[in-house]
Amino acid sequence: MSSILTNNSAMTALQTLKSVNSNLAKTQDMISTGKKVASAKDNAAVFAISKVMESDVSGFKAISESLSLGESTVAVARNAAETTTDLLTQIKEKVVAAQEENVDREKIQTDIDALTKQIESVVGSAQFNGLNLVDGSSTDPVNILSSLDRDSSGNVSSNEIAVSRQNLSVTTPTTAQSFGNTDLGDQTAAEALIDSANSATINDDSAPIDGGTSNASIANNTDEVITIGQVSEGDSFEVALGNVPVNVAGGGTATGERTFQYVASATDGTADVARNLTNQISSFFEAATDSSLKLSATVSDNQITISNGDAGTTNGNLDIGLRAQTGGTPGSSAASGGLGALQNIDVTTDSGATGALTAIGGMIDKSLDAAAAFGSAQSQISTQSDFVSKLTDSLNSGIGALVDANMEETSARLQALQVQQQLATQSLSIANQAPQSILSLFRG
Repeated sequence: MSSILTNNSAMTALQTLKSVNSNLAKTQDMISTGKKVASAKDNAAVFAISKVMESDVSGFKAISESLSLGESTVAVARNAAETTTDLLTQIKEKVVAAQEENVDREKIQTDIDALTKQIESVVGSAQFNGLNLVDGSSTDPVNILSSLDRDSSGNVSSNEIAVSRQNLSVTTPTTAQSFGNTDLGDQTAAEALIDSANSATINDDSAPIDGGTSNASIANNTDEVITIGQVSEGDSFEVALGNVPVNVAGGGTATGERTFQYVASATDGTADVARNLTNQISSFFEAATDSSLKLSATVSDNQITISNGDAGTTNGNLDIGLRAQTGGTPGSSAASGGLGALQNIDVTTDSGATGALTAIGGMIDKSLDAAAAFGSAQSQISTQSDFVSKLTDSLNSGIGALVDANMEETSARLQALQVQQQLATQSLSIANQAPQSILSLFRG
């Protein structure tokens, strides 16, 4: 049945044209924005997920900047620690040179003072954006934002990389040890410091090496064993060596005398005292005597063994004296005082030059530990920075997979919809012309 009131064909063609135009408009929006989900009305669930991920990406960009700032700060501190280590090594060379006989120790001390000033300058200028990790101004670690973690419930928490500060300050106040001046009682002294190799105990406050009745000697190719029996804070221990063949600047040797002292702290035990004295004696032998003499000092628990060569050497006897006092003051350690002990180094005397050997060794170890700590932290920060960069790329890829339009597919769809639009328009035109045929029924 044909009707001039209701054109079903035209209505169908019109609905088809509206559908094609709607799809075409959506496709054109996708081409314009590059997104298939540009707003919540396109796909509410995907839109919400993408926005959460985009907020995470923004957060990780801020973290990346934090890591870059932290890495630069730590790099400055590491370079300062490495430079300080090099300068301390130069100071050690000067200290070793001061162990020899017939050297101008005043000039050596001048060089050491100049190098100390250089270390002070390096440490003072080792700051980045006002933050200095090596000047000892604070002991609080520096926390560098490294990650944002989101759990399955959507809760977000932050993670940080803690970088420990290192005290390499030359100006940090330090205390030089002060040897005790109070005699130990006979029984206490006998327990505290024993010359076991010669079966002689120290029964008073002094056993000199210059002809006293308690004087002992270490014959060629023999060992002397000294046992530290007990230790209390302030107990002061001394080992003196005489008739030692010390190197002379320019060649040759001359006999000399050196004194090695250590004042125990509250945390020291007998093994600590033995180890410290052994380190002093061993460092002196290595720096100031010819290796062919094979003079050595070793430690085992609380016993010090001093060897006057071995078979094949023709050394003379070494004089040895031992002394134990109480009432001393322990010196500041490198761990607590940074590099402030540099201010106490004085190689102008035999005792000062000897003590400087052990002190400079401890400070070099501290500087090396600082450089290693900063190097490890910098490596950790760099690794985290690389991870954050890759994670950000992965998140961006994930967001793109959710909301970005496939432009090749969209282009093909656009072409198809344009053709459909033309056909739908033509169909509607034909449908609209259909009622015209009814007029022919009324012509005579």
